[in-house]
Amino acid sequence: MDLVPLLADSEAKILFVIADGLGGIDSEGRGTELEAARTPNLDRLASQGTTGLTYPVAPGITPGSGPGHLALFGYDPVEHNIGRGVLTALGIDFDLEPGDVAARGNFCTVDNNGEVIDRRAGRIDSRECTRLVKMLREIRLDDVEVYVEPVKEHRFLLVLRSKKEVMGAGVDDTDPHRTGTPPREPRAREEKSQKTAHAVNAFVTQARDILAEEQQANMVLLRGFAQLPDLASLRDNYGLNGCALAGYPMYRGIARLLGMKVADCGPDLDTEIDALQAAWPEHDFLFLHFKDTDSRGEDGDFDGKVAAIEELDRAIPRMMELQPDVIVVTGDHSTPSAMAGHSWHPVPVLIRANTCRVDSVEVFGETACAGGGLGHLPAKHLITLALAHAGRLKKYGA
Repeated sequence: MDLVPLLADSEAKILFVIADGLGGIDSEGRGTELEAARTPNLDRLASQGTTGLTYPVAPGITPGSGPGHLALFGYDPVEHNIGRGVLTALGIDFDLEPGDVAARGNFCTVDNNGEVIDRRAGRIDSRECTRLVKMLREIRLDDVEVYVEPVKEHRFLLVLRSKKEVMGAGVDDTDPHRTGTPPREPRAREEKSQKTAHAVNAFVTQARDILAEEQQANMVLLRGFAQLPDLASLRDNYGLNGCALAGYPMYRGIARLLGMKVADCGPDLDTEIDALQAAWPEHDFLFLHFKDTDSRGEDGDFDGKVAAIEELDRAIPRMMELQPDVIVVTGDHSTPSAMAGHSWHPVPVLIRANTCRVDSVEVFGETACAGGGLGHLPAKHLITLALAHAGRLKKYGA
């Protein structure tokens, strides 16, 4: 639905707090990680607002972080399926050109049989990543310029730029997304991406040789091949002057893609909130991203994810000091520690505003939110609800 004719002027401010991978499952008889955590501040917000569960893409579909975040900002993630490569490039301020093919890379560990035993190479630190990237910059390909940039920890960016004909981005991931199996062959899904697949295969082959003597990061995995899309900005679609507080490059990239300002902030929650406070007067939509919930879930660390949720809860009073007119707390997807990865399970959400129809939910958790007043809804509708609570939408029709 085109909301532009309904947009209304308002001084109200909206805050989205996104705990990456927030949702979980009860695998130990302790409830989910969110239910096991002590969260008095989130519980208070839930008791003052309306709660529910969201589907980032659709029931039964496991989303990546890109689709999950796009949905939260009101962009249909099926219509706008943007690969991680573009988001990663934008997140580190790489100057992508039309026609460039970008991919998100992981340094990984393979055994003597060439099978992946650690998809993140022990989460090597960023300095080690920078050293390894310098080695990969030795790679040369025929008729294709190669750019390799460090991102964070085990992550890096690969950009391929053709010197002649245009390349497509329709190439399957080389990342098998599980251990105990070798990296996949880069296969083209369309004719115009054959050259890209050939270039990726040559890059991976050379990378394997260059990294052969490394103890941990002795191979690379690539995923999210993509090219720069053309999207309407958050301001054009929803009349919002947005600002993102995020330490991880991919989420900064999503914000830039949608025309938000990306504030300078450190990688931890305290510095993000410092930046939030500084940016508050100049913006009417602010998005704060918290990564540790997802990282601990992907590590299979139940107690670590509980601790991360409790850290976020302790930070809520600092955010509420800013007196947002509307605050939305949710996640972009579920990452149950029992599954050590993203899952299809719906994500708990709360909206707190003076205009909320308060439901009977008094704690913020999956089981309680399943009976909340929002019901189960597509995540892409959260932005509309936030606009309505902020008095930013006029009546539809006569």
